[in-house]
Amino acid sequence: MSNPIRVAVLGFWHVHAAEYAARVREHPDTELVAVWDDDLARGQAAADAGRVSFVHNLDALLARDDLDAVTVTTATTEHHAIMLRAIQAGKHIFTEKLLAPTVAEAEEIIAAADNASLALMVSLPRLYHGYTRAIVEQLDQERLGDLTYCRIRLSHDGAVAGWLPERFYDPAAAVGGALSDLGCHPVYLTQLFLGAVPATVNATYVSFTKRHVEDQAVVTLEYPDGVIGVVETGFVSNNPFTIEMHGTRASLAYDSTGNQLRMRSPGADTWQLLSVPEDNADAFSQWVRHIEDGTRADDNLTRAIELTRLVSAANTAAATAATVRYGMSAA
Repeated sequence: MSNPIRVAVLGFWHVHAAEYAARVREHPDTELVAVWDDDLARGQAAADAGRVSFVHNLDALLARDDLDAVTVTTATTEHHAIMLRAIQAGKHIFTEKLLAPTVAEAEEIIAAADNASLALMVSLPRLYHGYTRAIVEQLDQERLGDLTYCRIRLSHDGAVAGWLPERFYDPAAAVGGALSDLGCHPVYLTQLFLGAVPATVNATYVSFTKRHVEDQAVVTLEYPDGVIGVVETGFVSNNPFTIEMHGTRASLAYDSTGNQLRMRSPGADTWQLLSVPEDNADAFSQWVRHIEDGTRADDNLTRAIELTRLVSAANTAAATAATVRYGMSAA
């Protein structure tokens, strides 16, 4: 592209920061021009790796005319303040989830971006994967009948294998533990498949490694029509990513091992293998297109708000060991 979108990475706190920086370098319509981090050593190392300049003064960076957009991978608790500064400076934003620790903060960020006509997008990558599209098609065609149960599990072994940075266990910076980070993926997928608004939320958080935040979490969602959704996540086991659904006509199962999606009717002896299409354009590419076309990521931003709402409700349920009536304590 003759005039690429010039992007800076704000913060290398999150483990996905280097991935997003690489995405900026790889995309034909974007160019990585700078790095900022409140940790000088971490920021300088990241800038050196990307062969770009490190700027320690955030306001000076945001004031630059040769900067069009930013990716935000700071601690979640810093998202609100940093994004509002970026928006005030007229920069488009691509951010790691959660958008913000609270619904009110998330809504304020979105409103500010809308008022400034800036493209804002949250990284919710599994919404755009091929297996997600295939499952939605099965649900739209009512191949499972009436849904009764959905369970989604995503975990890794970062807390026991030692590769997840200790800062991820700091409740002051990370908002929460496994559910607020990795658990976001099964949460927003459950909301996609079952609906954004359950009737009740229950949650169990534990710390197998005895840290200050949960390294394992199970969230149980009751929906008004009697469907149960179960979200499982953790930092203590490296399991395949799995989706399990049951309905009155059939069951469906996805396993990331081999990227296999299967369906079985009641009484059948074998599972039928379903085709999994190619992934849709990833979140970053969609963000770039929104910048170029002057459009808004409507569905993504709506889902980002509802993700924050449900994670907040689950955190409340776990902290109080009580059922949360959704909508009453989910802000």
